[in-house]
Amino acid sequence: MLTLTNYSNPILNKLSFSLPKNKNFIILGSNGIGKTTLAKVLCGITASDAVNIEGLNPSKVFGEQRTKAINYVPPKLEIFDSFMSVKEFLELSCLQQKPSVEEAMKKLQIEQLSAQPCHSLSSGESQLVLMASAWLHNATYTIFDEPTANLDPQKIQLLFKLLKEEQFLQSKIIITHNLDLAYKLGFDILYLANKEIRFQGSSEVFFAQEN
Repeated sequence: MLTLTNYSNPILNKLSFSLPKNKNFIILGSNGIGKTTLAKVLCGITASDAVNIEGLNPSKVFGEQRTKAINYVPPKLEIFDSFMSVKEFLELSCLQQKPSVEEAMKKLQIEQLSAQPCHSLSSGESQLVLMASAWLHNATYTIFDEPTANLDPQKIQLLFKLLKEEQFLQSKIIITHNLDLAYKLGFDILYLANKEIRFQGSSEVFFAQEN
């Protein structure tokens, strides 16, 4: 279970919720509402005593213990060595023997990028490399921050197929402002507006209310 208890900051006010393991969720809200801020708190990038993941506070544990618990996938690939190849970058993401780097590249249809330096990737290619990295990482919870932002329609369809696939990662949390993506995925929704949680529940109920 991932739990946030009474979290506040200048743009979010007293947020509390629980997200069970092995379920998928969407954190939905307009741009600038605080979704990325919330994601970084949940991952321990921004320290807070309000977060608990399976008995751990992610901001107070490090190394493999944290990386197995939760993984944050940003909208843009940023690495310390921009001349590192795609394959080398993905090898750093492996926490287990399966899947292999080769399997991950095949699944994301990026085999042709294997030897390419990360700095030369387009924004869409970078997004697919990040998706492959997330699959290799396979944390208990994986947070994707605006995963379709840099993708063309064909790659969005590939991403959509993977996110819907039950075997692709354990618990997926999608940060998005995109109502169409939220509707098509059909995951449970946590909707943020005016600093607060305005809705938490099924996609069906949320969109019935919207209409």
